[in-house]
Amino acid sequence: MKFIETRAGDIPFDLLLEADPSEQSVRSYLDSGLVFAAVRNKAIVGVCVVALESETRAELFNISVSKAFQKQGVGTKLLEFVLGELRLKGIRRVELGTGTFGYQLAYYQRQGFRVGSVIKDYFVNRYPAAIYEQGIQLKDMLRLYLDL
Repeated sequence: MKFIETRAGDIPFDLLLEADPSEQSVRSYLDSGLVFAAVRNKAIVGVCVVALESETRAELFNISVSKAFQKQGVGTKLLEFVLGELRLKGIRRVELGTGTFGYQLAYYQRQGFRVGSVIKDYFVNRYPAAIYEQGIQLKDMLRLYLDL
């Protein structure tokens, strides 16, 4: 497995939709962000999109791993690579938004992310169709941060 910084045009769009089901949302941050990928045998199997918000702050918008490579540590290694690259770019704080429960929250907390705030009804108000995880409707967004 190789981890690289790449261009948005190199990423399979359907892989990005695994983490964010709104095509409009993905397009809103894709072209302005830094794009990182996990590559195996010349195929992109994981992706992470990050926007630089200031000289020292970045926001992680999307991280996704193809189903065939999930639960094998690819996402964790990709995130570790991305955080290392961001440190080299002078980033001191990384922020993100995620649901209030489920594997994504635990994934980020294992990497040291902490809860900063809650945005009530974020997913209800911003997505045209309800999003369900583990049979529960996703409503609120947790804003997480990690100081590097």
